[in-house]
Amino acid sequence: MPIGYSTLPDLLPVAGVRLASVAAGIRYRDRDDLVLMELAEGSRCAAVFTRNAFCAAPVIVARRHLAASQPRYLLINSGNANAGTGAAGIQDAQQTCALLAEKSGCAVEQVLPFSTGVIGERLPVDRVEAALDAGLAGLAEDGWKAAAHAIMTTDTVAKGLSRTFSADGRQFTLTGMVKGAGMIRPDMATMLAYIACDARVEESALQQCLGQAVAQSFNRITVDGDTSTNDACVLVATGAQDHPVIHAGSEAYEALCEAVRAACVTLAQLIVRDAEGATKFVTVRVEQGRDAAECLQVAYTIAHSPLVKTALFASDPNWGRILAAVGRAGVEALDIDRVCMFLGDVCIVRDGGVAAEYREQDGQRVMGRDEIVIRVLLGRGEASEQIWTSDLSHDYVRINAEYRT
Repeated sequence: MPIGYSTLPDLLPVAGVRLASVAAGIRYRDRDDLVLMELAEGSRCAAVFTRNAFCAAPVIVARRHLAASQPRYLLINSGNANAGTGAAGIQDAQQTCALLAEKSGCAVEQVLPFSTGVIGERLPVDRVEAALDAGLAGLAEDGWKAAAHAIMTTDTVAKGLSRTFSADGRQFTLTGMVKGAGMIRPDMATMLAYIACDARVEESALQQCLGQAVAQSFNRITVDGDTSTNDACVLVATGAQDHPVIHAGSEAYEALCEAVRAACVTLAQLIVRDAEGATKFVTVRVEQGRDAAECLQVAYTIAHSPLVKTALFASDPNWGRILAAVGRAGVEALDIDRVCMFLGDVCIVRDGGVAAEYREQDGQRVMGRDEIVIRVLLGRGEASEQIWTSDLSHDYVRINAEYRT
């Protein structure tokens, strides 16, 4: 069961967006694994994609299409990543877009493909094609919940949210869904995330809004330090409400950005709460650094340490592992006598060694919790950053060892 999260809440329809989920048999039996998302004419779309050099074929095609046109359809499949498939994979992704374009009457560039699942296998285009008619016939504004389930792979629960926010005296609706549980250090966004609102937003402002939100959310999580080949995060503004266009710098834009940022933070944290085999949700906060990059360098070194992560799983207050991670993080000329470290509210390190007041039972009390904060004060400046991560359990190894069997 995900940490601090049980079931998918009700997801509000967003005017201008219709979704359908169908069982195409791409990998899974007796479950939906293909999603069509239809966007109203005039919608604006922003996206960020993985920085992995071996990016998947659908990422390559989606980037090209988004540069050429605003999309009318998103086509999302689970069970097959269509990554590591070379020119043939690009052809497969392009063909699925062409098939949907022909059936829906839009240009091929107006279809963006997305895939998640096993790397290195050809996408079964014939199965996608066979499911498209049912998908088009099933499009509905209330299709978010089914879609959130259909995009899952090793996720244990569907993840999504809905919010309303006010701007210029009007109320807008924002709904998003996300999938991801392993191979998570997005380095841009997350595994797959889709967020839509009914505001009318200038295109470059929408991209700026998403970029800022991703930097503070999906780019601040890690489960295992692995960046996927398929990561994508999409923000849609349908403009379904009759109101003036929102431009960067306006009060309405600030309200929009805060709503998107808050939604992205929640969705990103849901990934960590549902991390493969996770039993702990961990915040790593680094303060008093010279700059943000230095703080993140320390935070990720802690979060990626197998020894720290296994101690978290064991609820073992083995603070020496945290100390060692900070020391090897590569901070130039680190004065260890100025560094302080905390487990929750318990100081574990001060003046170059164990804090005089530290007691093992106090550390044990914190480590026994489901949600833990590791806090490091570097004593070098005023910068601070935080990331979210999980522990490393037996189940993580089992899930990934058995992933293709």
